[in-house]
Amino acid sequence: MTIEKIKLLRKELHRYPELSGQEKETAGRIKKFIEKYHNAKIIENIGGNGLAVINEFSNSGPNIVIRCELDALPIQEANKFEHRSINNGISHKCGHDGHMAIVAGLVFWLKEQDFKNGKMILLFQPAEETGTGAPNVLNDDRFSELNPDYIFALHNIPRQPINSIITLNGNFSSTVQSVAIQLKGKESHSSEPEHGVNPALCIAELIQKFNKLNNNDPEKEDFRLCVPIYSSMGMKSYGISAGFGEIHYTLRTKSIEKMERLKKDVDSILSEVCPKHKLPHTAKWFDYFPAVVNDGFCNQVITETAKTYNYDIINKSMPFKFGEDFGWFSEKYKVAMFGIGAGLQSPALHQANYDFPEEIIETGMNMFKGIIDRILTQQNKK
Repeated sequence: MTIEKIKLLRKELHRYPELSGQEKETAGRIKKFIEKYHNAKIIENIGGNGLAVINEFSNSGPNIVIRCELDALPIQEANKFEHRSINNGISHKCGHDGHMAIVAGLVFWLKEQDFKNGKMILLFQPAEETGTGAPNVLNDDRFSELNPDYIFALHNIPRQPINSIITLNGNFSSTVQSVAIQLKGKESHSSEPEHGVNPALCIAELIQKFNKLNNNDPEKEDFRLCVPIYSSMGMKSYGISAGFGEIHYTLRTKSIEKMERLKKDVDSILSEVCPKHKLPHTAKWFDYFPAVVNDGFCNQVITETAKTYNYDIINKSMPFKFGEDFGWFSEKYKVAMFGIGAGLQSPALHQANYDFPEEIIETGMNMFKGIIDRILTQQNKK
């Protein structure tokens, strides 16, 4: 059966995960699978290791892109099932293996269609987890030449009823930004700390002040979250008082504008605290994820498709707190992302024992098929 082939692909992708920017073999597995079952045109190395699979029904639009992600995470697989990751310290803990299987599985349906208008592009995007994949794809002229009219994507959502469809009007996800703060002091003998500049008290004060910036209530308009991710100081040599330290944070807000205000608050705290402790500092901002802003028409198509299949629809009022680099696409094109419930008992995303629930593969495929059919059928009636 077709669905069994797609599930086998999912397990294969899960066994051989690759980190952001290193997804060459993953892209190769997708390419091999598609070429085995469909003769669509494939553009390789889009935005890095990305693939675009082109299904052209007519030179006239609309052009629809269905996007998924290629990369895995630097997390050690905790599961012991047969398809567990064989790559040490790397595993699919966000469900990108399942997202890829859903999108690749669409080729079985697409090769049987005879739409009179439009072009269908299946986009396998690299480096979502670092926020660099989407902008790299957008900066690739070969993607721009595809001239997308609409771009759709999904994400599995643990702790939500299995196969439910989660929609959001407006923002689907949060704006996310990471920062690495380095503090340069001066080493000294640990018996004479007065002759050096130890960053410990500065780091402690920064952590306390950053914590006061938090409002971890997504129902509030001024939701803002500063989470410490990593810290280090000195070395394991007990005769030396530390002279160097660094702390890394990830920041989350509801919008790009609110993120800019939060960044200014962080900079203000650094300018106040670091000089007081006589510690020059540098702040490097990276891993930026703009909020995904769902287009009204695209969101309506998602809702109507879910109703057609009688899926339970959960209309969420507040954006998810996670970041998604799909937000880069929403700055340029009409896009929408929806969620599929991964089950009330599913481990959370990015947990070591997470595994994508294969029960939702058909749901994802049905949703994308329905979205494509609805848009292209409406175009054919015009």
